[in-house]
Amino acid sequence: MQPGDGKENMSTETVSGALPAPAKKLGLADLTTKELPTWCLACGDFNILYGIKQAMVDLQLSPENTLIVSGIGCGSKTPHFIRAYGFEGLHGRPVPVATGAKLANKDLTVIVVAGDGDTYGIGANHLLQAMRRNLDITVIVQNNEVYGLTKGQYSPTSTKGFKSSSTPAGSVEEPLNPMLLGISAGATYVARGYSYEVMHLKKLIVEGVRHKGFSLIDCFQPCSTYNKINTIDWYKQHLYKLEDAGHNPGNVGQALAKAMEWGEKIPIGLFFRYLRPTYEDSIEQKMPLWQQPIDNVDISAMLAKFG
Repeated sequence: MQPGDGKENMSTETVSGALPAPAKKLGLADLTTKELPTWCLACGDFNILYGIKQAMVDLQLSPENTLIVSGIGCGSKTPHFIRAYGFEGLHGRPVPVATGAKLANKDLTVIVVAGDGDTYGIGANHLLQAMRRNLDITVIVQNNEVYGLTKGQYSPTSTKGFKSSSTPAGSVEEPLNPMLLGISAGATYVARGYSYEVMHLKKLIVEGVRHKGFSLIDCFQPCSTYNKINTIDWYKQHLYKLEDAGHNPGNVGQALAKAMEWGEKIPIGLFFRYLRPTYEDSIEQKMPLWQQPIDNVDISAMLAKFG
């Protein structure tokens, strides 16, 4: 199979009247790697990993035509645990890497998996520009409201007053609102999942990957080691599903109102979805860059000058 075409190379020589053998159906075993996660017990990263793999099976995404990009953080080891193309980059930089990959090969399925600090902190401007451009990529944010890898500092989504190793008196900052940011910045699919509602999360990922445009999926998850506030029990008491409340994701006014909800009840599900041209649609590219011929390219003059 050629990387990037997403199609099996099947022989045209078949017995008269017989159909070609069907391509092997993708299963979870096909996505399993030798490496095993070493996350803390009850960490939400396990379920997010499982949700992504289940979504890939549902979508029958060929591993050789799928790229998982991450930055730096506990959950950013996710590409190590999915048998597909993977890129673990710098802290805050997974979105520009994903942007470059998608522009080089618009037929590639590109999924970013990164933490709330990675995405909403140091990487926030990259996220903002990608959303307004409406690149056809899916960004899944592992939002545990704390920096877990660096021992528990408060993150951009930590609740005001959150006490951590770096702020023993409590954070004085207001938390960032990912859903409000996504809707207002131009993302065309904006959703929030929860790692302990795995099938619900998987459905959001499936829909997000299918959506032609930028998909932001913020995913609540507990950090069993450093966040003792947003626990499994806390989420169980506070979360409700938008689909159970009759929410219309095509209504921007409703979406903005739901994005502002934070208190005794907090919504998860699809907040907003609409279609507009993607960034790739405006770029003339007859074929992916990797398929374009280079036999007529001569760089000997450049090598002589700079070598």
